[in-house]
Amino acid sequence: MADFLPESMCAVGFDAPGGPDVLRVEMLPIPQPGPGEVLLRVAFSGVNRPDVVQRQGAYPPPPGASLIPGLEVAGQVVAVGAGVVCPLVGQRVCALVTGGGYAEYCLAKADHCLPVPEGLSMAEAAALPETLFTVWHNVFERGWACEGETILVHGGTSGIGTMAIMLGKLFGLTVIVTCGDAAKCARALELGAAYAIDYNVNDFVEEVKRITGGKGVNLVLDMVSGDYVARNLKCLAEDGRHVTIAVQGGARVEINMAVVMARRYTLTGSTLRPRSAEFKGLVAQEIAMNAWPLVEEGSLRPVMDRTFPLRDAAAAHAYMETGTHVGKIVLEVG
Repeated sequence: MADFLPESMCAVGFDAPGGPDVLRVEMLPIPQPGPGEVLLRVAFSGVNRPDVVQRQGAYPPPPGASLIPGLEVAGQVVAVGAGVVCPLVGQRVCALVTGGGYAEYCLAKADHCLPVPEGLSMAEAAALPETLFTVWHNVFERGWACEGETILVHGGTSGIGTMAIMLGKLFGLTVIVTCGDAAKCARALELGAAYAIDYNVNDFVEEVKRITGGKGVNLVLDMVSGDYVARNLKCLAEDGRHVTIAVQGGARVEINMAVVMARRYTLTGSTLRPRSAEFKGLVAQEIAMNAWPLVEEGSLRPVMDRTFPLRDAAAAHAYMETGTHVGKIVLEVG
């Protein structure tokens, strides 16, 4: 480790699961990068729904991962482990991490890092990895989305939802979203959604039928699960794909498998955090080739909501749990 680094760092953790108030700042030793890893001096860290679920005790870190919350960061490389040739010490990068983001220093796999281009702020860079990796893998790799197809996205103004809108539009998809009020629907339309459905006013199944002329959508990106799944299937066209990435409405569902067979549906889903480092490295390569050029040219940017100081991580979690945010919440670390 470089000799100019301090021995300890500020980090946010918790002793027992609970509400936002269990989060507290502590001093911890700075981790040392192992083979294939880099140490980042964190500038900003993204706040994501899985962080909240981890704090509540329902989403423990995978074996070997840091117990500190935080799944995405942006910062400067200050040390590298054995075998790392890129990124270089001093380079600005953002990274997907399995934990540890709510801290002044964070370890990342070198091949999970993406360079921060000129014109992209470090706050914006920290808001990209979790949503970009998730949407790219689930919409384009698992969901086989193709130019000219139509996708239904629930939670249209969440971090995932806003990324799905923008990435979908850039890759030639017609994006239909659901939102909880008229203001969020208007914001989703501003971001590039072709249609936005207020699910508190209209039945999204009937609205999708109307919008598509009865044909249905090719793909549903679902973060709700529960009783939404049967309704989602009613929205799908023949040979449609249903991709689940969260179960906020409940993990158990009841569906008619005869309909699945008759209409040749594909039901799939994934969680990103427990996947192998090798798998995430492959996704990073796909993003670097296909989506990162859009970031470099300025046509893809995260939707930013609010920034909180690291010491106010509890307030950031409380704000996320209100559900009023549009886009990304980040912590300013250094």
